[in-house]
Amino acid sequence: MKKTTLLCLLLTSSLLSPAQTVVGVATDSGATAQAVRDAERDRINIERSRLDAGFTAQDIACYKKFLTNKCLGEVKIRRDAVMADFRRQEISLDQQERKEKGAEQIRKTEEKSSAEKQQEAADKRATALKDNEARLDREKQKVADRATMQSNEKSNVDAATNRLKDSQQKADSRKSKQTSSAEEVQKFNERLEKAKERQSRYERDLANQTKPPA
Repeated sequence: MKKTTLLCLLLTSSLLSPAQTVVGVATDSGATAQAVRDAERDRINIERSRLDAGFTAQDIACYKKFLTNKCLGEVKIRRDAVMADFRRQEISLDQQERKEKGAEQIRKTEEKSSAEKQQEAADKRATALKDNEARLDREKQKVADRATMQSNEKSNVDAATNRLKDSQQKADSRKSKQTSSAEEVQKFNERLEKAKERQSRYERDLANQTKPPA
């Protein structure tokens, strides 16, 4: 048991040492490093369970003492410190694992063939060119639509102006006709009055001619 504990402590010390961690990442393969981390996590879980059982036994013993709450509080402080240390070790292992996975992902990305990268870049350029052409076509269509709309508006304005002129001309024609009719009526009345006057003179003259001499 002591040999196993000593071995685990050595593994922990090597994992938590920054210099040795860098050396291990540089020399060991990914599978070996992962196996070491798994073994360290198993050790942490075993130690946590063992120490937690011991703290539980201490809690039970506290109930047999006079100052029970004080005893329980001291046990809790020791338990929290030990569990926090285990947690720090696990966090360190997780950080190392994430770092190695990130480096592996970068390596895989860099290992992509140059032809694939060039093809991807060419596809992106073609897509960008196509999008730009489509945008230019849309702009041209908008310009054409605006020109058509302005032409239609001008035609509508011209048509309305022509209708207004036609209406004005018709109104002027009607007014002119009405004026001419009034003048003709006036002339007719004048001629009628003159005819009546002539008829009256004629009748007077006729009466004077038929009257016997005095």
